[in-house]
This record gives sequence, structure tokens and C-alpha cells, in this order.
Amino acid sequence: MKNRQRVKTGGMAALIVFLSLAAALGSALAAADGVLEDGKSAAVVSVASLKVEDGVVSGELVNRSKWPLREVQLLIRYIWQWKSEFKPGEDVQGRAVYYTVEKEITPGGKVDFTYRPASPLPSGPDGYFETTVTISGFSEVIE
Repeated sequence: MKNRQRVKTGGMAALIVFLSLAAALGSALAAADGVLEDGKSAAVVSVASLKVEDGVVSGELVNRSKWPLREVQLLIRYIWQWKSEFKPGEDVQGRAVYYTVEKEITPGGKVDFTYRPASPLPSGPDGYFETTVTISGFSEVIE
């Protein structure tokens, strides 16, 4: 009686094919999701004509890309500045909010936006709010 050994090669070949497909799909997905370095988003989209009045923030988003943009997300920060930094008050009154502009912006185009806070900003004689608006994210539609 001869000693026979069965070797399954189909399982190993299927595993190699699966890993190859997973690697190809992963690299395609990685190419689709881009992350820009700090300050580089201004080459694609920027905020112009910014106005802040009683906490209401308005302005224009300018698309500098050759592709349409969607879902531009803004980080709006209300930074409380004490008049006397040597003797600040007890309460921290600053806040931040992410606001998404749902309108599509055509290549080279502009879109107006307005953000109204859900609750009014407190006011007082001991300080004031400094408001900043930065781009925190967007979707570029590449056809």
C-alpha cells in the first residue's frame, strides 16, 4: 500500500486572489479619499466677504477647483476675549460649531452662506467675542 498525501492548492490560490483584490480595492479607495495638509484647502475652496454681526456669520464660498464641490464644512469658533487677561472671569463663554453648506459649488463659482447660532451669544462689559471661520472639510466631485 502506497502512502499518499493530498495537497489542497485551491485554498491557497483563492487566498492569494482574495488578498490581491483586497489590496487593489484598498489602494483605489485610498486614492478616492484625500487629506490635505493644513492651509492647503485654500487652493481648492476659500471663504470670502466674511461678515459677523450679533453672532450671525455670513459670507461666500469660492470654488477654486476645476471640479464641483459639495458639503463644504466650516468650523466656526466664537473665542471669548477678556478685557483683562490678568484677571479673567470665572465663566468660559467660547464655543465652536461645525456647519455644513449643502449647496453644490460649480467650478470657479461662488455660493453664499449664513449661519445663525441656536442660542444668542452672551454679552458683557468684561470682554468680547472674536469669531473665526475655517474650512474643515468638503467633497470634490471628480467625474
